[in-house]
Amino acid sequence: METPGRIAVSPHALDFTVENVEKALHQLYYDPDIENKNLAQKWLMQAQVSPQAWQFCWALLSPEKVPEIQYFGANALHTKISRYWSDIPSDQYESLKTQLFSQIACFSSGSKMVLTRLCVALASLALNTMPEAWPGAVAEMVRVFQEEGGGVDGRARCLALLELLTVLPEEFQTSRLPQYRKGQVRGALGCEWGSVCPLLQQLLQRTDSPGAVKARVLRCLSSWVLLDVPLNESESLLHECFSALRDPELFDTAVEAIVNALSQPDSQRYVNTLLKLVPQVLGLQDQLREAVQNGDMETCHGICRITVALGENQTRTLLEQVDHWQSFLALVNMIMFCTGIPGHYPVNETVSSLTLTFWYTLQDEIMSFQVEKRTVYLQVYRPVYFQLVDVLLHKAQFPADQEYASWSSDEKEQFRIYRVDISDTLMYVYEMLGAELLSNLYDKLGRLLTNVEQPASWQHTEALLYGFQSIAETLDVNYSDVIPGLIGLITRISVNNVHLADTVMFTIGALAEWLADHPVMLGNILPLVLHALGNPDLSISSVSTLKKICRECKSDLPPYANNIVAVSQEVLIKQIHKTSQCMWLMQALGFLLSALPVEDILRNLHSLITPYIQQLEKLTNETPNPSNKLGNHSYLGAAV
Repeated sequence: METPGRIAVSPHALDFTVENVEKALHQLYYDPDIENKNLAQKWLMQAQVSPQAWQFCWALLSPEKVPEIQYFGANALHTKISRYWSDIPSDQYESLKTQLFSQIACFSSGSKMVLTRLCVALASLALNTMPEAWPGAVAEMVRVFQEEGGGVDGRARCLALLELLTVLPEEFQTSRLPQYRKGQVRGALGCEWGSVCPLLQQLLQRTDSPGAVKARVLRCLSSWVLLDVPLNESESLLHECFSALRDPELFDTAVEAIVNALSQPDSQRYVNTLLKLVPQVLGLQDQLREAVQNGDMETCHGICRITVALGENQTRTLLEQVDHWQSFLALVNMIMFCTGIPGHYPVNETVSSLTLTFWYTLQDEIMSFQVEKRTVYLQVYRPVYFQLVDVLLHKAQFPADQEYASWSSDEKEQFRIYRVDISDTLMYVYEMLGAELLSNLYDKLGRLLTNVEQPASWQHTEALLYGFQSIAETLDVNYSDVIPGLIGLITRISVNNVHLADTVMFTIGALAEWLADHPVMLGNILPLVLHALGNPDLSISSVSTLKKICRECKSDLPPYANNIVAVSQEVLIKQIHKTSQCMWLMQALGFLLSALPVEDILRNLHSLITPYIQQLEKLTNETPNPSNKLGNHSYLGAAV
């Protein structure tokens, strides 16, 4: 058969021969010299896009070649078809298609990576020729691979067909088709779903279908639903996917297919199908609980993804089905279970973080209804959100000291970010629950700190304070009548842990504006902050809190000024804090001094800045070098 796309070879490119390509590939894979590898790679990239690629790519696919060489040949074919389609004469489309079908059949029992590249090449050809030059492309693919012959067994042919059907939508998503062609081809692919769906259903329902075939079917479905296949047209296949979740070998691919289907923007149009899927998702609760008991986080993760995909993407649609409100509430409670799944994120569980966006979405949708309708929904969902606050604060708790010490630095950082996400969620929830949320937190903290029979763990106390801090940091709580009581409770906390101490400081800092309106409370709070100032482990929280207080409450601080300056000067002399925190501290003192009489300002400035001027004078007499350059910067910054 004539090689398609034979184009006149330019004289300078005659070195792109089969032999030279094989030599370059050998050099790329086996030469220990990295420079030689790089040279080989550059040469091969040129070869792949050269006109001669049409000659050597078919030869490289010969059965006696090793898979690495065959792969390069298949990849060269895909590159030529996908990027240089206009170079291929239209009268050779059919020949090229026939040869690709033949090669795919040959490799259906060969190297998987080569088979996939050949399928991608044929997929690219189909996308460039449908619907005009190759109408019914998918139907023909199905027919060709279902025919007997070629010495290829049925299972291998079936898997090759499924691979081809899987990569076709994936190739469409990444193709370089012009925008007008993308619309045409998407429409043509939508029409071809009628050829794909019955095949997938038949293979899933057959009791003798091997697990490998079913797994490939689910992958294929997952790929096609991303083309916005109407949800009602894939309904029966989705039911099969839910059945497949019981098979550990099919679990991951089934999850991916269901999540992709539920996440399509168009899926909310198919209300009846969605209502049928809700019981299917609720039916996974026993499997979820069993996975939790067995510590099977992969199964927990998969079921949670499905539950959140349905809840998050279809929130409004399901909320509006008032006759089915109990089903949706059950789904919300299932997501709540996922939010509160036992264990510490990210060490013992990785599920709870997946649910946080759902709670934003549900609240947004409820609050967007008209007043009358919103009132009804709030009656149902405000108790749910109060429960959510309890769950989130429990999840935000630090583990036992010994356990936390065993965590890696990466795990600690992930936990920190997770707590920030919880903080953002609590801030958002406050918009729905309002002042009642602060009262709720205050009551819990009060009971915790006054319970003499059962002293609270620092983790429990810290989490409740963290809830207050999350809300007060970004929202106006000045009108809240629980803040005076909270200040009183803070002074009663036995601070015996650095994380608790940090949160106490940040909470006080978040209440700086309130303290400006209630200066009588400063006498209770300032000793805590000044004491923390001497602890290097509390550097950031204590200095930033003092800075906020000095900025917001400066007109009420003159009675405390001498004490603040004395403590600050002491920690500066002892160099307890890093340069950046020293700068903050000097800024705090700047706010403080600006509210004092001129003679007090000058006196305090003299005692504060003189040590820095002396250090600068000393450094100016030294030979410049990188170390004293840093010293100059820091002393200048502090002095200024």
